[in-house]
Order: sequence, then structure tokens, then C-alpha cells
Amino acid sequence: MQTAQAVKINGTKLTLSLVKRVASDGVAVALDDSARPQVRAARDVVERAVASNGRIYGVTTGFGRLKNVKIEPAEAIALQRNLILSHASGVGEPLPNDATRASMLLRAQSLVRGYSGVRIELIEMLLEMLNRGVTPVIPSQGSVGCSGDLAPLAHMALVIIGEGEAWFKGERLAGAAALDRAGLKPYTLSFKEGISLINGTQIMTGIGALALVRANNALKAADICGAMSLEAYLGTDAPFAERINALRPHPGQVHCGSNIRKLLHGSEVLASHKDCDRVQDPYSFRCMPVVHGAARDTLRFAESTLEIEINSVTDNPIIFPDDGALISNGNFHGGPVGLALDYVAIALTDAASISERRTYKLLEGAEGLPPFLTERFGLCSGYMLAQYTAAALVSENKTLSTPASMDSIPTSAGQEDHNSMGTISARKLASAVANYETVVAIELLEAAQALDFRAPLKPGRGTSIAHRLLRERVTHLDHDRNISEDINTSLELVRSGKLVAAVEDQIGVL
Repeated sequence: MQTAQAVKINGTKLTLSLVKRVASDGVAVALDDSARPQVRAARDVVERAVASNGRIYGVTTGFGRLKNVKIEPAEAIALQRNLILSHASGVGEPLPNDATRASMLLRAQSLVRGYSGVRIELIEMLLEMLNRGVTPVIPSQGSVGCSGDLAPLAHMALVIIGEGEAWFKGERLAGAAALDRAGLKPYTLSFKEGISLINGTQIMTGIGALALVRANNALKAADICGAMSLEAYLGTDAPFAERINALRPHPGQVHCGSNIRKLLHGSEVLASHKDCDRVQDPYSFRCMPVVHGAARDTLRFAESTLEIEINSVTDNPIIFPDDGALISNGNFHGGPVGLALDYVAIALTDAASISERRTYKLLEGAEGLPPFLTERFGLCSGYMLAQYTAAALVSENKTLSTPASMDSIPTSAGQEDHNSMGTISARKLASAVANYETVVAIELLEAAQALDFRAPLKPGRGTSIAHRLLRERVTHLDHDRNISEDINTSLELVRSGKLVAAVEDQIGVL
């Protein structure tokens, strides 16, 4: 783990960027002492209710359709362990480690609000696993997004009790062995703690949170690459004027127009054809602020939704320490998350489509550019097949943007009769983001190649930085070579955030 200052959680004010710091960057996480009294107070309510032999869903009753089956207090602890074992029914490839870590953090964040009735020690166990690098192996498939992410969260909980499997220092181990290597002991669940570990939207929200962080970076990179393509195509910057976009003041459109103006500032390439007779550019260039901007606005909506979600209580039942109430509810339903993430997948598919159209236009052999951006066209195919790849990824994203949230299949013998499928939405979005990053990386390659043919004219202040950064890693394509290597190098620049960071360092935040 990194030695940067720990992120403290108290159930409120967690942000997507902080989730990324813990999940992906390995920053430590700690429990804010201010949260302890509320956690203890809720736990006291549970202890008193069990002692009085009260009927509490999932504590002294069965689960789902078995809600009316009374469980005696003497068996209530065994009930929690049985719940974890029986609900660990996931299948498929494991979630990426950063998505699992994000989900663990978010489950702890929800529990620390103090409405779940767990002991502080359980929350501390989750945080210790994060800080010591014990990452449960969680199968990616099996959640219907209601009552929360039951199956995948159960696989997370398995490791807490010394079962299941976990990654530790790059090795896949039995859960108990991973805990032992990290200096931890299996945790014994008490009343309410099993159901509190698995009742929640943290898997879909964890996957979604990281996907949104990446999408934000990719949309900034798209502005950079789109501006480069416009220059190389000898397009005009007139549609990006402030007064044009002020007449249709969607925030994303205004922002994108401003970005492109900053990126192109001082461009000798644009100035070289200022008085040409072209009336207007194709939509894929002219409509960048509208299309990129709409995707940004969609992303802002989803970010707002998920920042509410990561600071919410999604347990069932919920405990109110002030009056001792234990109330069954539907806060675990993934509808808000699934709908928002499906919306982003649709937006990114549209953004990927317009990027691919720009790469296509650069390959046509128009405006003084050689066909397929190679001087040796005929003998060489240049970037012909890179556009095929972009087209394939855009087509795949069209499939991925079919909303999972519009489906529902009843479970638990009809007790759980409307499910969100939000985790499928999250997983699809993660794939759509990865495809979009690659489409943008292909545009970066082609735009840089096209700008080479505009030398000695210099690109704009921002686009020149991007061009130089790529050329430090990928040389001009003067002979055919293995294009996939170039794509992967360009993709690393986009996905890592290095491209955006280098440009922002010189011209300000995009």
C-alpha cells in the first residue's frame, strides 16, 4: 500500500476520485472516529432486539420467501454464516481487483453510517483487508441487482470469514491462507452482520464509479484528438466560437467549445487556409461541441447519481438508533445506478461513433492528405485497418449500450419480483469505456499522422503537445508495420491519463 495520507471514511462526503485513489492507486483507508458512536448505538438496538426474541427480518427470520420462518436466538449467529455460504453462487471471470477494492470500500462506507447494526470490528476488518492487500476473488456474474448485489458480495464476505479465495501479493490463495499471510484472522459473524455485508449496491456502484472516472478522462482525450483531427483535415474553428455555443448553452457543449478553442489557439495550420472556399465541414468535425458535450452532460448526471449512492445506506432492515426502529425497506434496489450507467454507455457509444467518423474522413485521401495516410499508398496500406478496428469497437458498443436496466426477472419464489439488473449495466459500461478509450487512441494515431503532412506549419498550443507526446513513443508511419503495437502504445497514453495530464499542464483543465 502507498504511504500517502489515508482516506478517512465516516459514511459521508466520499467522492469518485477518492474511491479511485483507494481502489486503483492503493491509498490507505481509515475509519473516522466520529462515526463510532452511531455504529455502536445501532449495534445496541440489534443486541436488544435479539435478546427480547423479536422478529427481525434476516436476523431472527429466514430470507426472501423464507421471511416468515422464525429462527431461534440460539441459531441466529449460524444463520449469518449460512447466508454467506449459500449466497456465494457467482460464476464467470473474477472482477478486476480495482473494482473489488472499490466495492469493499463502498460497503464499509455504507456500514459506517451507523444504520446497519454491525459491530465496529467488522468495518475495521474490511478496512484492514484493503490496507493489507487482501482482495477477494469475486465472480463477475450472478447479480440481478436486488436485494443488492447478493451473490458477488457474498463472495467478498467469504474471505472475511476465512472461506473462498483471495488475491494477495499477486497470488491466488484460499481465503484463510490469504488472511494469514496478511496477518489477519477470520472474522466470526454475529447477528445481522451477514445480511449487512451483502445487502447493497456496492458491486455495481464500485464498477460504475471506476468506469465513470475513466470515461471522464476519455472524454477529455476525445476533445484533444478531435481538435487534432480538425486541424489535420483543414477544418474551420468557426463553429466553436463562444457566441455560437452561448446560443445553445448546454453546459457540456459550452465546455467542449471552450476546450477546442484553447487546444487550437495559435494554430498555424488553421491560419493557413483561413480564406479558403470551403463552406462548411462534415458533421463529425462541426458538431464536436454538441456530441462531446452531450456525453459530458450525461456523465455529470451519472457522477451525481453515484456520489449520492456511495454515501447512502442500502441495507435491509435499517436500524434507527434514536427510536430503536428496525424497518424493512427497498434501499438496496439498484434502479438509480443501473439507469444512470446505461445512459452513460449510450452516450459513449455516440461519442465513439463520431470519433470513428473523423478517422474515416482522414483516410479518404482528401484535402491534400494521401490515401490511408501513407506516402506509399498501394504498396502500403497505412492506417486502413486501424479504421476497421475502430468500426468494430463502435459496433460492439452499440450492442453494449442496449440497457440492462429495462429488464427484470423475478427471484426468490416471487418475493423479489422486480430486479434492477444494475450490475449488468455496470459491467457493460466498463466494457464500453474500454472500447471508447481504444477508438480515441486510434484517432490520436491517425490525427498525429495527418498533422505530420501539414509540417512545417505548427499545430495549436494544446494539439502540438499531444502530437509531440505521441511522437515520443510512436514514429511516423512511413512503412507498413504491426499497427496493433502502435494502437496499444497510443491507448496507454489515453487510458493512463498521461495525454490529458500533459495537455492540461500547459493550457489548463479541460
